[in-house]
Amino acid sequence: MAHRIVTTSFASVYPHYVAKAERKGRSRAEVDEVICWLTGHSQRTLDAVLATDTDFQTFFAEAPRMNPARSLITGVVCGVRVETVADPTMREIRYLDKLIDELAKGKAMERILRSA
Repeated sequence: MAHRIVTTSFASVYPHYVAKAERKGRSRAEVDEVICWLTGHSQRTLDAVLATDTDFQTFFAEAPRMNPARSLITGVVCGVRVETVADPTMREIRYLDKLIDELAKGKAMERILRSA
């Protein structure tokens, strides 16, 4: 059985990502930058998705271009090692969770976005 987050609206969880980042002195723009880096969305297409009830599964399935460097995202989030998550959609969700965690922990954007 799929985890219920897979069928949850992306737009309903997005404010939680922003709030987590803002509590640690980061901005909504930085959250958007991380999401756009991961999914290939532009700010315009991300805003369009946020205006709909698109669920996580559809959000990732219809992403313009998932970043190939996302495989460099490793570590533990919510007690789960992200690189070992078997379900593809859950792995993408965990990648995003990990990126938001790193943002909230104050990591430099270059490190979060796995720049060379």
